Parts: sequence; C-alpha cells; structure tokens
Amino acid sequence: MQSSAPADSRPGAPATDPVVLLDGVTVEYGANRALQEVSAKFSRGAVGLLGPNGAGKSTMLKALLGFIKPRVGRMSVLGLDVAREPLAIRARLGYMPESDAHIPGMNAVTFVAYCGQLAGLPAVDAMQRAHEVLYYVGLDEARYRNVETYSTGMKQRIKLAQALVHDPDLLFLDEPTNGMDPKGRDEMLELIHDLGHNKNVNLILSSHLLPDVEFTCDSVVVMDKGKVVAQGPIDELKGPGGRVFELRIKGSLPAFVELLNQAGMECHGTDEDVMRVFVPTGAGGSDGNDQRAIFALAARHGVQVRHLRPSVPTLEDVFAKAVGEE
Repeated sequence: MQSSAPADSRPGAPATDPVVLLDGVTVEYGANRALQEVSAKFSRGAVGLLGPNGAGKSTMLKALLGFIKPRVGRMSVLGLDVAREPLAIRARLGYMPESDAHIPGMNAVTFVAYCGQLAGLPAVDAMQRAHEVLYYVGLDEARYRNVETYSTGMKQRIKLAQALVHDPDLLFLDEPTNGMDPKGRDEMLELIHDLGHNKNVNLILSSHLLPDVEFTCDSVVVMDKGKVVAQGPIDELKGPGGRVFELRIKGSLPAFVELLNQAGMECHGTDEDVMRVFVPTGAGGSDGNDQRAIFALAARHGVQVRHLRPSVPTLEDVFAKAVGEE
C-alpha cells in the first residue's frame, strides 16, 4: 500500500494548507436547511466529521464533491474551487459512500480495477492496484467472489478498497463501520488509523460514533442541526482547563444537576447511568478540593454520593458540551 501524494500539489503551496475549506455554506432541500451558514477548516491528516444522524455530515461531503449545489457560500478542496473545478477535485479524491455502491455480477478484483480505470488509471495499472488494495483491506482470499455474495462487513471493506485504488490525495469516509460486527469494526478502524497515521493519507471520517472518531482522528469538526458547533484538534478541545469525575448519586438527579450547574460545574449522563462532571479550573478550588466541593455540595442538599472517581476528558465531553447535552 503506497502513501498518498501531498494534500495540495500546487507549486509553492504550504504543507500546512487545509485540505478543505467551507465559507458560509448553506444547503437547502425545499424548506429544510441541511447546512446553515457553515464555515469550517479541515487540516491535513485524519479529521473527524462528527455529529448525530441528520446533522448534515453526508450533505457536506456531497456538496464538497460537487453533487449538491449550495444556495450560498464558497468551498475549496485541495486548493481547487468546488463550483468551478468539481471534476478535477473528484479525480484526486477517494469516496467511500454510506450506502452500498457495488455492481452486481462483478467479482471484487474486477470491480475495484474498473473503479481504478474510471479514476483514470490504465487497465494494467488498475488491475495491479486492485490486487494490492484488496490485500490491504483483507479481501485477498475473496477477491474472485462476486461482490453481491459478500457479507455487510466485506462490502464495507470493498468500498474502502475502491476509494483507495487510484492512490487519492484525500479520502472521504462516510460512516465506514456501518453494519459491521465488533471484530470487523475494530479491524476497519485499525485500517483507517493506519491510513491516517502511517500511510500519510489525508482523510475525513464522517461518523456519529464518538469512539470511532477519537481512535482514528487527530482533529474534529462537530456538527449539530446543520451547524458547526466546535472544531479543532481533539486534544485541545478536551482540555486542559479543569478536571472530570464520574459520579453516581442517590436522590433527585435533575435537582442535583441544577445545583452543580449553579456551582459552575458541567455534567451530562452516560449510557451506564453515571454522570460525568466537569469541574472548570477555579470552580472547585485546586488539587483534591474538586472532589471535596462535590461532596460538600451533596451533603448540604441531602444527596448521597454512591460513586465518585477522577476520569479523563474524552471526546464525549467535548461533544456533549458543544451540542448542549446534559
């Protein structure tokens, strides 16, 4: 598996140039505004496009590919204007769509080679690359089987293979772990991590799954209801600036949440019925005073603390804060 070319091959283009820029982009479907005055910058490397289903992530990718025309706003990909040069952009992109995109009656290696030819590779080179990328994604032993006989996880892998076959400068991956079992999902995420961190492939991973983005990406653009609500390097968005605790109580949860908020702390629930409480610097004092402040607040209001332990900030905390979850 070869490394991709630089993100922007224009003569003299700085290596730090973003691979994608959106400036005030609005996309409408009738009365529905799928994107609302979106401005975002996607840096080189592995960047997550994170948000719940319906946030506008797929719409953004399709607009960047030139499939959807925005009502207002400007977009550029790899230094090229989307409105003026969509075909030149698509020639340099690899796109893994959310929905299946195989051709019935074709075996895997023929299908991937055909995709390579569509991207401009000569037939011999396309076939050689097809074998290489199918080996890379773990389908080498199944490369002569017809794609319609593949499992859901195998179809996800072949979608990645066809996106890679022409050695693109930038990958768009739309929900790449959809429908995969836990083992297949982990293997797909390892492939994406390898592409972004070892093969130096620039990629944008669109997902509603926080762990997928946190494992594979270094930066993130967080979307909610058609708007960008946070963006930047994940480590910077996660902190520093406070401490995080896991908390379980006996008592009125909504009332205690309100008390924590009034004390300058932030909290939201998790799937395990454990609150994650963020104590900003200064809200609880310093060092061990953070924990004592939570215990003291609970004692004053007759709330029993059943579980309290320090944690580390995660992308889940960033996401919950950005979209206003509690």
